[in-house]
Amino acid sequence: MLDTYTSYQLITKDITKSLDQVEAQPVVKRDTDYYLANIGNVKTIDDFVKDTRLFTYAMKAYGLGDMAYAKAFMVKALKEGVSDEDSFANKLTDKRYAAFVKAFNFAAHGETATLFPAAQQDTVDKYMRQTLEENAGETNEGVRLALYFDRKASSITNWYDVLADTALSSVVRTALGLPDSFASADIDKQAQAFEQKLDIADFTDPEKLSKFLTRFTSMWEINNPTSTAQTSVSVLFAQPTTVGISTDLMMAMQKLRF
Repeated sequence: MLDTYTSYQLITKDITKSLDQVEAQPVVKRDTDYYLANIGNVKTIDDFVKDTRLFTYAMKAYGLGDMAYAKAFMVKALKEGVSDEDSFANKLTDKRYAAFVKAFNFAAHGETATLFPAAQQDTVDKYMRQTLEENAGETNEGVRLALYFDRKASSITNWYDVLADTALSSVVRTALGLPDSFASADIDKQAQAFEQKLDIADFTDPEKLSKFLTRFTSMWEINNPTSTAQTSVSVLFAQPTTVGISTDLMMAMQKLRF
């Protein structure tokens, strides 16, 4: 089994190819074909949520697959839209809901809401990326977290954005070698600690972001070794093998500066 660093590098080395492989999966292809063939026929919010196959696909695309059952909740969000800053979706801490409502903006566009690119190909593209991340997480949660952080990095504007997202904050804590218990500390102190150790602007720089995620995947592997047969320390002093921490990971670790 490949370690966290190597798995992440293989996926991101040619992300287009990785996404194409996801799209070619029979189940994904069938669901996507159905979605594209039918979403444009949806004219109302009620029609949307009643077609469970369509609605579930769209919800998963926005990372809300586990809330696909909460149809009354989503109907309220969709009906109020996002034009008013005090609308239901805008007031929710989790910004995924507002993003979903903005893509399926029945409040603003009525019957034509599902004809816009955001509701069609843009949603399909998000679904592919979401599926790629979920597939990666089935074998290694660290790879999923790295892919998620890579996707969200450009939208991070302050440390409170990170702290409001359990996945993003987990990545930062792991990269910095902070224990999970640190998440229970005062939120302002957490933000201050992150700011002292990292420059948030680095997340918009592809090269610096890559170095940060190398740090994360390396630290994740140390804390959650892919192979339980060898400890991280013993692997570092052993001859390179295909089990445990790979040669690539060891080389990456040597380049890190903490």
